[in-house]
Amino acid sequence: MSNPLLEQHELPPFSAIDVAHIEPAIRELIERNKRAIEALLAAGDFTWSGLVEPIEELDDELSKAFSPVSHLNAVCNSDALREAYNACLPLLSAYATWMGQHEGLYQAYQALRDSAGESLNAAQLKSLDNALRDFRLAGVALPADQKQRFGALRQRLSELGSKFGENVLDATNAWSRQVTREELQGLPDSALAGARQAAEQAGVDDYLINLEFPSYFPVLTYCDNAALRREVYAANCTRASDQGPHAGQWDNSAVMVETLDLRREMAQLLGFANYAELSLATKMADTPAQVVEFLEELAGKSRAQAQQEWQELAQFALEEHGVESLEAWDVGYYSEKLRQQRYAVSQEDVRPYLPVNRVLPGLFEVVQRLYGVAVEEVSDFDTYHPDAKLYNVTRGGELIARFYLDLYARGKKRGGAWMDDCRVRRISGGDLQLPVAYLVCNFTPPVGEQPALLTHDELTTLFHEFGHGLHHMLTEQTVAAVSGINGVAWDAVELPSQFLENWCWESDALAFISGHFETGEPLPQELLDKMLAARNFQSAMKMARQLEFSLFDFLLHLRWSGGDAAAIQEQLDAVRKLVTVVPVPAFNRFQHGFSHIFAGGYAAGYYSYKWAEVLSADAYSRFEEEGIFNPDTGASFRREVLAVGGSREPMETFVAFRGREPDIEPLLRHSGIAA
Repeated sequence: MSNPLLEQHELPPFSAIDVAHIEPAIRELIERNKRAIEALLAAGDFTWSGLVEPIEELDDELSKAFSPVSHLNAVCNSDALREAYNACLPLLSAYATWMGQHEGLYQAYQALRDSAGESLNAAQLKSLDNALRDFRLAGVALPADQKQRFGALRQRLSELGSKFGENVLDATNAWSRQVTREELQGLPDSALAGARQAAEQAGVDDYLINLEFPSYFPVLTYCDNAALRREVYAANCTRASDQGPHAGQWDNSAVMVETLDLRREMAQLLGFANYAELSLATKMADTPAQVVEFLEELAGKSRAQAQQEWQELAQFALEEHGVESLEAWDVGYYSEKLRQQRYAVSQEDVRPYLPVNRVLPGLFEVVQRLYGVAVEEVSDFDTYHPDAKLYNVTRGGELIARFYLDLYARGKKRGGAWMDDCRVRRISGGDLQLPVAYLVCNFTPPVGEQPALLTHDELTTLFHEFGHGLHHMLTEQTVAAVSGINGVAWDAVELPSQFLENWCWESDALAFISGHFETGEPLPQELLDKMLAARNFQSAMKMARQLEFSLFDFLLHLRWSGGDAAAIQEQLDAVRKLVTVVPVPAFNRFQHGFSHIFAGGYAAGYYSYKWAEVLSADAYSRFEEEGIFNPDTGASFRREVLAVGGSREPMETFVAFRGREPDIEPLLRHSGIAA
């Protein structure tokens, strides 16, 4: 049978992909690549066109075969697909290790770098320097027995990451609860309609709530029933753990411990003291001490205000509602009541003004004004789900990129929001391959005839992911290794995403981003003023929460010397003593669902969100000075940040745009935290 994953397609042929195609295609491509690389080395033409270009072509074809598989596994998960996907992970891991530890290949790259002189451009040189670094980080210099061990570690870590994510997904899908209208007292109409629709789709009476974000979040924020809030909170924060309604069933405890043990062993094989040091070898930050100092400085600057915000909330709950002891499942509920009292504004007030069919054209208008690009929907394409849309990005009428958009939460779809690359911008066979992105969110879907209505938080999530997408799509690099987000230091990669969120708070932008779903009236100035007044409500408490995640992740990888799940809990408890102001119940198992660091790329790198927030706030301050739609400033950001991709060091990129090194003051100012 013909295999669509072995054929050349401009876009993924989703409808033609069968699970039976997946493993055979990946095996065949890996074996072909190995033979081709050995032939290149035997030919001895260690030039850019004789060595790097053909290897880039081989890797791109493998990437284009696995990319739709990986995407489908995340957005349309099934047992058969999961099995085929997992069968490929050890193959891909072993191939990456084979390449990374190939001494002949390393020497060929080194010979090209040594002889390059004036013949290669900056992007080519940067990609070579990155490749030589990555050879060393793959253990190319290790003795044979340690190389073998390194390969085994890499393969096992890949399997563990996948298992962690599967456990979280299965635990999320396993919990739901049929509830009555009475039990949901206090919920806004939009959330009630969603719960009613979920019940109808499941074929049950009354209402259905589950652990998908659009379902559990309104319960914790608006539901008057404290017992139900506690039940939902407990089910959510004990997913995939030894606690809660499915205690022990998809328990990630052993997965986390083994992951930490193997990461530490891998780092030490390469000569690092711990995994945090290894993580920083490819990042903008220089040393673990620098990262810890950065996080502790932010904690120090925000702690007093966070404690004050917590005391105000506790006092409000006591005086206005007679609550003597504020529990974790009460925090969102009484915070919303306090916000309403103080600012007379709620996320639900804003929702009718943010229908998706108005928000998307508004987002596209923002990027057109900033970067001179237009976005148009494609009506006819090969899709994997009715929710998925495809768009073309053009400049001056010329097609420069495409992206898939998959906005709504559903069963068998991984939670959260992310951007991933489908095709990378590069020269292939003399032609330009255009970049293609996947943009995925988990918003509340449309209910009945009504369009999907976003909260302001969801609006900023959409802008955030689109910022990542622009980084991928507006690159002008043609060397795959530094094209788009490739080769960008992980702690700088959040700069374009967090940066774009700023326009969600500007009245000039909201004038065309918003429009009432029934009348078309833009967000009233009075409502925007209330939102702006409430923008930094509990901002120091939110800062403390992010610093808790960042410090826990970094110190865990810095200090791990073995132990069990209790040792992980002890590290989290120690961090909470330092930075957390909200009490956390003993049964909370946040770490068991912390996919960013155990199933994603953020291990010893979650601090990147805060690190890049300093960069993005400071970059945006230039727009505040020169005009938020100043086309020259937008062109400068496109040219100096988005277009260069990973072709130069991130500090050089930042200085090229801002004219100086970053300053922490704009972040504290934007966060409403007294510097």
